Amino acid sequence: MVDVAALLEDLAAECADLDRIVAALPAADWSRDTPATGWTIAHQIGHLTWTDEVATRSATDAAAFGELVRTALPRAATFVDEAAVEAAAAPPDELLARWRRGREAFGNALLAVPAGTKLSWFGPPMSPASMISARLMETWAHGQDIADTLGVTRTPTARLRTIAHIGVRTRNFAYAVNELAVPAEEFRIELTAPDGTVWSWGPEAASQRVTGPAVDFCLRVTQRRHPDDLALTATGADARQWLRIAQAFAGPTGSGRAAGQFA
Repeated sequence: MVDVAALLEDLAAECADLDRIVAALPAADWSRDTPATGWTIAHQIGHLTWTDEVATRSATDAAAFGELVRTALPRAATFVDEAAVEAAAAPPDELLARWRRGREAFGNALLAVPAGTKLSWFGPPMSPASMISARLMETWAHGQDIADTLGVTRTPTARLRTIAHIGVRTRNFAYAVNELAVPAEEFRIELTAPDGTVWSWGPEAASQRVTGPAVDFCLRVTQRRHPDDLALTATGADARQWLRIAQAFAGPTGSGRAAGQFA
């Protein structure tokens, strides 16, 4: 059984790392453009804040969350951006305080969800562990956009394992959203963790393989780096194709990142 409390500790640590990056920023820096087209640092934090809040609503008030989904459906292509724009309009100190309150409320809410419960979401229902893992992945990914904007180099941690696991588990999803046939064969994934150990998924004898640093794999499946700029090795045509389309998130891919953009 997945340890929900341990996952929440990892999420809190990831949030704290990002908080330390943005907390001391001058107010003017919150309006700096990030690599995500049209999004400033304020939009990135606003998006994380809004998503934490609606996830808390899913865990605490299913009817209210269902109403939110109903009203969002006619704006399916725009409502996430609209929420980020609305949140980003607040003064930075107010937005930062709101984000802090929201992520604390999320943690408390998820701890109280009974085991075996599935939480409603904009896609398929999610277990508490999956919901927390998704929040960790998003916090890390949007944090990367902010770090790239500010020229900050982040230290990889063992928390990357959760993000890498999502990346592996969403292989078939990536093929589906790109309207491509899903390979019948499982892939072997071997990633070098920050401490030098190897994390692995899939059958050892698989002919289609992806190997390399865990941080590079996470940068790829969150589409924060172009595959040409990463130290990942894909063996087999299917594995090479997957690295081109891999995505660990459910929303639109956007324009991604260009080769050499962060060289």
